[in-house]
Amino acid sequence: MSGAPADARRGPPEPIPLTVLTGFLGAGKTTLLNRLLKDPALAGTAVIINEFGEIGLDHLLVQHIDDNIMLLQSGCLCCTMRGDLVSALEQLLRNRDNGRVTFERVMLETTGLADPAPVLHTAMMHPYLAIRYRLDGVVTMIDAVNGEATLDAHMEAVKQAAVADRLVLSKTDLVTDPAKRDALTARLRALNPAARILDAAKGEATPANLLGCGLYDPARKIPDVKRWLAEEAYAEAKEAAHRGHHHHGHHHHDPNRHDERIRAFTLATETAIPAGTFHIFLDLLRSMHGENLLRLKGIVQLADQPEKPLVIHAVQHVFHPFTYLESWPDDDRRTRLVFITRDLPEQKMQELFGAILGSIAPDRPDAAALTDNPLVPFGGAHR
Repeated sequence: MSGAPADARRGPPEPIPLTVLTGFLGAGKTTLLNRLLKDPALAGTAVIINEFGEIGLDHLLVQHIDDNIMLLQSGCLCCTMRGDLVSALEQLLRNRDNGRVTFERVMLETTGLADPAPVLHTAMMHPYLAIRYRLDGVVTMIDAVNGEATLDAHMEAVKQAAVADRLVLSKTDLVTDPAKRDALTARLRALNPAARILDAAKGEATPANLLGCGLYDPARKIPDVKRWLAEEAYAEAKEAAHRGHHHHGHHHHDPNRHDERIRAFTLATETAIPAGTFHIFLDLLRSMHGENLLRLKGIVQLADQPEKPLVIHAVQHVFHPFTYLESWPDDDRRTRLVFITRDLPEQKMQELFGAILGSIAPDRPDAAALTDNPLVPFGGAHR
């Protein structure tokens, strides 16, 4: 209809990028957030925190919008979560849709939340929020002074590092031994090869380096699959680990190092995969290994529509709604999956993936072939 509003003619609004800021207690999230909120580059950002009082923003508050949303001097909105993330995100949308506020992105600080997975699950699987928001990236703060001890003592801290798109080292100016900093950096690279490591003390934790971690280039609105997957980083980390193992001999197991349970690896194939076959693979992955699948990203060539690659993104058993790209971004049309897992060896995933590719007919599930593989108990997978 010619008289319809322009927004209605354009269809649903563009999803709003959501950045999650996490990190263990004392890592420096509050300090970083205060610094970011004063940067003009974050104007047009809505910031969700647990309580205003926790991060001392009083000198920045200039206007109350409603009971728990304030407009900051920088142009950012600041919203309290008060334990209900869904309500906070929905309220921001209502105010935006009604024209009371404007913002182009959301930054969520998970103060007091050790495990970021529940926040990510909310953003990825809520039927309405998953349409209106898209997970742009996870930023994890690491205390350079106490980082090694924290990783040794708390599996939650290891998970925070493993799911990150950006790792920000704080307090590096307080580390007097360069070898200590190098050891922490190497440990983080082994945990999460694709995450860029930034030094807050050197001023590297800027909005330009922290935002825009997602699949789409925010400046050009086109997919940047190579940067997003960063599969080369996984290969380099694997080679570095191999060289270290060869140089030092057999690795001495340290029961205090939780990250020895973490694996980062890639799977790839040039063969187009029937859609039904691939969904069986994902169902098996979720049902058998969901809790140990810390993060999975991938681009998939499906035999049913090879010209439109499928993009997948998962945190544990929760998958973001599937996205199809309009076309392949370059000449590399391989299916590529990058994994970060806990207690889930690469070999087991290779065998599962190989069994799916080799044992299932293109037109139907071959349950017998899967049952013959001891790694894939097809009959009991969904119990």
